[in-house]
Amino acid sequence: MGEGICDYTKHIIDLRRHMWMAGVEVELRRLIWQIAVVGKYISAKIHESNRKLAGLKNVYGEDQMALDRASDEILKNQLQFSGFVRQYASEELEDIIDIGTGQEKYIVTADPLDGSSLVDSNLSIGTIIGIHKNSVLDCGRNTMVAALYITYGPLITMIYSAGKGAHEFVLNREGEYVLSEENIKLKEKGSIFSPGGLRRDWTDKHLKFIDQMESEGYKLRYSGGFVPDINQILIKKGGLFTYPALKKSPQGKLRLLFELQPMAFIMEQAGGMAIDGNQDILSVKVENINQLSPIYIGSPYEVQMARRMLDQC
Repeated sequence: MGEGICDYTKHIIDLRRHMWMAGVEVELRRLIWQIAVVGKYISAKIHESNRKLAGLKNVYGEDQMALDRASDEILKNQLQFSGFVRQYASEELEDIIDIGTGQEKYIVTADPLDGSSLVDSNLSIGTIIGIHKNSVLDCGRNTMVAALYITYGPLITMIYSAGKGAHEFVLNREGEYVLSEENIKLKEKGSIFSPGGLRRDWTDKHLKFIDQMESEGYKLRYSGGFVPDINQILIKKGGLFTYPALKKSPQGKLRLLFELQPMAFIMEQAGGMAIDGNQDILSVKVENINQLSPIYIGSPYEVQMARRMLDQC
């Protein structure tokens, strides 16, 4: 029995060992590990805030907003003393803030708790992180060197990329993130799609695109949460998520810096694509931290079909 346990543990690769084996630079892997640890604290805060466990009703909106702010504070405080982060930008803050001495190497962007409105219905939610080396504004090119997201669902999982593939880890009972799947690769064509926005608000070109997907037999899989829907596409190895330009909201509703860039970075590392309808998401210049953008993200066949149909006169 002892030998069996020993043999089993030989094949367990935790997050820190994986990043070391993958050749991720030391400061970056320490930063990624620290952010992964923050996921444990945010998960605990989610469970703590769920008053259903105590038989009490949530006050609409108030607990949700408090949970967003608490998650932001947990993440910001951890990064402030990490020794690796000089600036921090979050959906919960009005501007980029300085949190280090000014000599640290990285800038972190965060959606600390994406999908918090789904907590009451017990659906999966998540944290989205982008890690940059240079300014995230006033730059003609994307400066991201790593990205990750954590999914708080039946299991706590994390997918990260430091530019050397996309890899999934699961938080085990011992509190360690252990490798679940290395080098996730999407198929050329998937079978599911997650279209956001109301049908009545879609543009004619987007509506034709969705009609085409339905005619090809794609199955609808939309939870209302960006993290779980993207995670499903990656784990199922293909498909498409879209939140398009709407008639009254031509830039959609998702934030380029906090949500779309990190997910595009990970998706491209898994062999997928991400566009705003025409331009690659990672090529779109960020002019302000709250900038919005439409998104078509997933496996190549679906994204290329979207680009082709949206370009039609």
